[in-house]
Amino acid sequence: MILAIAAAYGCEPGDLLDIDDRRALPDTDLRALTRPAPPAAEPQPVPVVAHPTSPAPDLVHLAADESATWAQWAEASNVGDIALEQLLAEIRALAGDYLVSDPMPLFIRTRRLRDRVFGLLEGHQYPRQSRELYAASGYLCALLAWMSSDLGQLRDADTQGRTAWLCAELADHNDLRAWVLSTRSKVAFWDGRLRDAVAYARRGATCRPTGTVSVLLACQEADAWSVIGAHDESLAALHRAEDARAALTGTDEVGGILSCQPSRQDNYAAAVHLRGGRPADALRATTSALALLAVQPVRAYGTEAQIHISQASAHLATGEVDGAREALAPVFAMPPDHRLAPVARRLSELSAVIDHRAPGAGVVGLRAAITDWCADSAPRHLALSPGTGVP
Repeated sequence: MILAIAAAYGCEPGDLLDIDDRRALPDTDLRALTRPAPPAAEPQPVPVVAHPTSPAPDLVHLAADESATWAQWAEASNVGDIALEQLLAEIRALAGDYLVSDPMPLFIRTRRLRDRVFGLLEGHQYPRQSRELYAASGYLCALLAWMSSDLGQLRDADTQGRTAWLCAELADHNDLRAWVLSTRSKVAFWDGRLRDAVAYARRGATCRPTGTVSVLLACQEADAWSVIGAHDESLAALHRAEDARAALTGTDEVGGILSCQPSRQDNYAAAVHLRGGRPADALRATTSALALLAVQPVRAYGTEAQIHISQASAHLATGEVDGAREALAPVFAMPPDHRLAPVARRLSELSAVIDHRAPGAGVVGLRAAITDWCADSAPRHLALSPGTGVP
């Protein structure tokens, strides 16, 4: 009982006994109750497990397997160099075909190829291959921007131009940057944003591109300045175009619509001279341009039509109505699908010139022919279409 009470109170049994209790208990019980507690066992040291200074062999093997698996992924690519070469060949074919073919089928082909390239970019490839795919995407979006503006869809053209610029930045491709800025200058020009057209053209020149885009950028700047009425600036830009032509050291990566042949340069010069009140200079430029086109293997129908319109304008400026009618004959004979928005705009400008002249039977006939021509043009058909029918 005493042992239980001592345990309950957490004390020694002897602490519960007074003098009378000690006298009353037998000696054997008293010794048992007052025996000192055995010394507490000394704590045993916890064995220390030595940690190895390096991972276990199977962990080392696992890390190596992980690195090998990643290397297999990094080495894999969803596109090869031959495929990239083929993509560039297809882009060149589209840019070349656009000079001589109906715009809508070319637009559809270009869109499909762009979608293929976008799909490849969503996969995995080497960084070098990714840059080439971004460059391909940029060129395709630039082509779509050019085509969209030719079809009179300037807002959509601007959207394509912004995406093309992003691709040029991701590809870090100076020539592509210059071509995108040339395209955006074209869109801004036909949208009436002439200061933007000048700014884009000048910015493109700072990219230090190779090939003929440097010539085209100077021509586009001259074109915009001439509409603004800054004739000194427009002539200075034409001179820069000539200097750029003389300093050419590279070739165009794509070509076709993304190139500036001498005949195209003369076309810009003719328009600038007309707006500057120099019809004789414009007539010389158109004569030179048509002679150059005659020996070119590919004759761009859009450029050729604008040259004929400038030639007609020069004839009208000097009172030669018959010369104007003769110059416009090839334009009036164009199939409707080739009647692009820039050509229609140039014809409308010519019609405005006719309105300021004394009416005559020949002049009235020209005005009526222009009205009929514009009513049966590619942009007009697109605007009236209930849908594109593009799959």
